Amino acid sequence: MKKNDKDDRDRDIDLFRNAVKDVRPLGSDRHVVRKAPPAAVPRQSRRDDDEVLAEMADGRFDYENLEYGDEAFFQRTTVGRPTMRKLRRGQFAIQAELDLHGFAADEAKTTLAEFIERCSARGMTCVRVIHGKGHRSPGKTPILKPKVASWLSRWDTVLAFATARPIDGGTGALYVLLRGQG
Repeated sequence: MKKNDKDDRDRDIDLFRNAVKDVRPLGSDRHVVRKAPPAAVPRQSRRDDDEVLAEMADGRFDYENLEYGDEAFFQRTTVGRPTMRKLRRGQFAIQAELDLHGFAADEAKTTLAEFIERCSARGMTCVRVIHGKGHRSPGKTPILKPKVASWLSRWDTVLAFATARPIDGGTGALYVLLRGQG
């Protein structure tokens, strides 16, 4: 180290000590440690999820956009998560079944409405509706699938529905939970 560098350093130290000579320590020797910030809350994502659920519960969900392979489900606010989980897993006994393959839309709606009403009046709680996957439809786009989901979501007798397990028809069928009247 050169003499000039040492003189500059000593002079800097003297200047610093002179500048802080009247400084007194704070009354506490505790250090203020800032806690970690709270985890971010995805408020908008939750609002979006809640809105989708509310739309589905009110029957406002647009099932017309269901495509081949898409799962469909619906539940009224009176149907709890455990019941819905059981329905989606196919754990309710299927008490009746309706196959709508080959039906025109108007005929399918009438037949489905009569079937649902008849099953509900008999006190049935779970039925299966087979609407097909759309393999034989023009462009392999399902026609009945979105219509059936839309109709079911608007009928008070229907408490919930969910896409069936693969062994029961998969995305070509629905398990439908009914409000029994029997």
